[in-house]
Amino acid sequence: MTGSVDNTPAVRAPSIVGPPSLVELAATTLRRMIIGGDLLCGQRIVENRLTRELGISRPPLREALRVLEREGLVRQVPRKGVIVTPLTLHDIYEICTLRAEFEHLAVRLGVPVREAARMRRCQQALQRMSEAAEIGDQAQFLECSFAFHVAVVGLSGHQRLEEAYRSLQLQLMLSMALNRKARQDRESLGQDVARHQRLLEIIDAGDPEAVLAELAAHGDRTFLDGIETKVDGHTDEALQWLRRQRQAQEDT
Repeated sequence: MTGSVDNTPAVRAPSIVGPPSLVELAATTLRRMIIGGDLLCGQRIVENRLTRELGISRPPLREALRVLEREGLVRQVPRKGVIVTPLTLHDIYEICTLRAEFEHLAVRLGVPVREAARMRRCQQALQRMSEAAEIGDQAQFLECSFAFHVAVVGLSGHQRLEEAYRSLQLQLMLSMALNRKARQDRESLGQDVARHQRLLEIIDAGDPEAVLAELAAHGDRTFLDGIETKVDGHTDEALQWLRRQRQAQEDT
């Protein structure tokens, strides 16, 4: 009697996650430089300088730049190489309005919160924000703030929504970097933490309409102060939206 043939497809064991690769570390560092305002919109990425400063060779640097290109933070330009993504006022209008729609959808799907782990993720991000604020680490604070907002959208349990929002939130932080000083002059890190704490308390109460009302007033619009003098692309839609944002800021 011949033995039966096992036609069950082989299952590959998942790989063990190791420490961050050079590509991941380079991408993280470059992302921090961009959203922190060290590399500004339209600025050319000088590979020779970055390989020296980061202590890596060109291949991992170029792969890290491809990661940031997929995130919308940099782009390839013929005869210029890689530049930080330039933004127009219309771009900022699109980023902010689409972000608001994503947040609204996330609230509709995720509030009241159905899984405690999702809420803990928000609380942990807020705690890290508070710790960064206490020591005055602006770069770390920005990263924690980013993680908090992504975690809030993650309350929806909708992975594709969270991934789309993550990319858009990075682009928003890129636009905020254009006018970082205006924000710092208007709100301290501690005040920023308190604003996010209030939002999380309202989320925890479980009323989606209250969360949406808080989100409408929550958004920090100070980065829009004088933004039209820093960017081009003044379309009618963008200018009308900017006037509405400033009116809303005066009313709150």
